[in-house]
Amino acid sequence: MACSGGADSLALAAAAAWHHRRTTGPLADARVGAVVVDHHLHPDSVEVSGRAVRQLKDLGLGPVRIYPAHVDPESPHGPEAAARTGRYQAFRKAMGELGASRILLAHTRDDQAEQVLLGLARGSGTRSLAGIPASRGPFHRPLLQLSRGETEAICQYEGLDWWSDPANADPKYLRSRIRTEVMPLLQERLGESIRDALARTAQIAAADAEYLEAEAKEIFPTLLEDPDETGTLRLKLNPLRALAPAIRRRIIALAVVAAGGANPSFERLSAAETLVTGSRSAGPIQMEGEVSLHRGARGSTEYGKLVVVAPPLA
Repeated sequence: MACSGGADSLALAAAAAWHHRRTTGPLADARVGAVVVDHHLHPDSVEVSGRAVRQLKDLGLGPVRIYPAHVDPESPHGPEAAARTGRYQAFRKAMGELGASRILLAHTRDDQAEQVLLGLARGSGTRSLAGIPASRGPFHRPLLQLSRGETEAICQYEGLDWWSDPANADPKYLRSRIRTEVMPLLQERLGESIRDALARTAQIAAADAEYLEAEAKEIFPTLLEDPDETGTLRLKLNPLRALAPAIRRRIIALAVVAAGGANPSFERLSAAETLVTGSRSAGPIQMEGEVSLHRGARGSTEYGKLVVVAPPLA
């Protein structure tokens, strides 16, 4: 499991240790350890990490290791995204070195509600409104039904000393403003149940998004011609045009990623969709990751196809 030294992750550690002590059968020999990621963004980070390690060991977890996270100060995506990238790189390194099969993360219902508001603020669509997934790959989040107050109560019961990160109240971070300014205002005006309502919205949106993505993945191969030696992909235009927009956009995104690009933003995806739905321009439209799209020219072998050009080989 991952631990920051905060109330949420220490509560998760206490719960993991409690369940592990009571585990019988084939899983009784499994190890439950912890990874403390130090971003080195706070002057007391070494002390905070050390205190977390001592408490994790006292709970009976092992192995317990500290891993540094590299945070790129020049990241174009901002400090929060850079810290997240560094954190997940540290997680994957820890999994490889320690032989872990999964990592538990301590996101709560409060985090989920804040994530839905972030998605609304960014206009990022159903997947963003779906919030934080309960599980994805090796990462699992068993506390999404608990509130932040409940994790603090668990720590108090267990006698754990948690750390409150001052960055969580720093207004220069969007998530912090949502936590300390927007959410309290919504609770005041709309009632205490707003957090539960937002978390429930995430649960509903997640189910919808998963269905749409599964449909898109099933249809995608039926529209796809075999890529050539350059990795360029070609999708049949007419059947792509006939699909519902929600499926069509997801298939275009799948093609961009399959060609070696990054998952496209809504703006670029919308521009790409115009090539399918009848724009006078045939492109090209540039996507993230040096992938470009264009509509095949009349009279060419690519006519009637959406062409997704892979990045040039190094």
